[in-house]
Amino acid sequence: MITQRLRGLVNLHAAITTLVAMLLFLAYANMVPWLKMLPGLGFLDLSRELTLMPYILCLVGAMVISTRYLLTFAPKFHRISWVDAARIAARQAALVALFIFTFMFAMKDRGMSRLFLGSYLCLLWGIELLLNKALPHFLSQLLFDQRHKAPTVFIGNASLVLRIENWLANKGVLGIEPVGLLTQDGLSAEGSALPFLGSVADLPHIIEERAVAQVIMLSLPATEVAGRLIIETCQDRGCRLLIYSNLADMLRHPLVIVQEEGYTFYSLQGEPLEDPINRLTKRMYDIVVSLPVVLFVLPILSLWVWAMQRLQAPGRLMFKQRRAGQMGNEFSLLKYRSMYDLERGPELEAKQARKGDDRIFPFGHFIRRTSLDEFPQFLNVLLGQMSIVGPRPHMLAHDVEFSRFYRGYRSRQFAKPGITGLAQVRGFRGEITDPVLLQRRVENDLQYIATWSIWLDVQVTLMTFRQVFFPPRTAY
Repeated sequence: MITQRLRGLVNLHAAITTLVAMLLFLAYANMVPWLKMLPGLGFLDLSRELTLMPYILCLVGAMVISTRYLLTFAPKFHRISWVDAARIAARQAALVALFIFTFMFAMKDRGMSRLFLGSYLCLLWGIELLLNKALPHFLSQLLFDQRHKAPTVFIGNASLVLRIENWLANKGVLGIEPVGLLTQDGLSAEGSALPFLGSVADLPHIIEERAVAQVIMLSLPATEVAGRLIIETCQDRGCRLLIYSNLADMLRHPLVIVQEEGYTFYSLQGEPLEDPINRLTKRMYDIVVSLPVVLFVLPILSLWVWAMQRLQAPGRLMFKQRRAGQMGNEFSLLKYRSMYDLERGPELEAKQARKGDDRIFPFGHFIRRTSLDEFPQFLNVLLGQMSIVGPRPHMLAHDVEFSRFYRGYRSRQFAKPGITGLAQVRGFRGEITDPVLLQRRVENDLQYIATWSIWLDVQVTLMTFRQVFFPPRTAY
């Protein structure tokens, strides 16, 4: 019930916001002749011969596609924040711009004013921001009023109620109306925020007496007989039943449900990049970004780095180092040399660079701080060994060492290593001096793998580009 209500809420919201975007476009276009006569708005102009229908179709198509992004917010859509509302509005405006400008470029249409479109997109973002923030809550109150309330009885104990307290507090607007708590043994559940109603044996008359529409079991039944009793009671009285699986609590690890041909499995994490379409999308993004860098940036940058190396620390332009890639497959990572070109043993080679490290020559400090030393890795990307965005590959010796500190460390290898990553743009880069820093880095890497999207790759890439000009304090 809850999932369907949320999904319906998202789809209805998408239909309304699409309609508003279309009506705004038509109204704004028809008002142009009057608006351009006002002081400061003379730049607005549209050709009288311009046909608006293709642009409206582009707009509607973009808004419909943005619904897929809206669905990612479905669990909390009825209580969406201003930040999330702004992100959704920006995605909607960006998709509309992409569709319309692509159409203009393909059709070589010169009748549409770029200034008109730019001002419309700004208006669209502002109005969609307000709609994304206010409309979901308004629709929830409108659609799930008293007639659609679902009086709900919970079966479990007080500690289990506490675990879902925050979840329960945010679901009232969707129609969930707590009635009380039944326990398996019939003992009073002290400390529970819900009224105590008795034992599971009292369920039949509680359903009838309180007009209960839904029962939620807060743990798996202790026996098959107890489970069948609750199921049959709900079925006989036309009552919905939800069973909360406490398996994640027992294992002390988040789980992802996987449905396979009628069988239910649990996984430790989601993996969007196992979808071939997603892998192809990510690979295309890698090529589109890395190819221009390799062809136009790398030759000039290499010449500059080589010249500075000749002046300060003669030796190799680049160095290769074995790193672990996807699924542990080793490859040779390329970097501009930032240290003096001296023979070093395995122990010194594996030593992490520190602040003020005397192995680094002056210009080497600069290219390390600005991440310019990483640019040769665009060649690794073109070869398919790395990606633009992904978990940063560590030295092989560090992989062995770090895996001892953090049990989930090896799960980073489910994705290709990246030139940059979510952990790096959030400040977890450079020397790892504390197990807590390692944990934060790995948590961000695993979050990236579990929540990957092409938009996340674009966001991380742009944040990394900014750090080239404004390096964080951990860059040295």
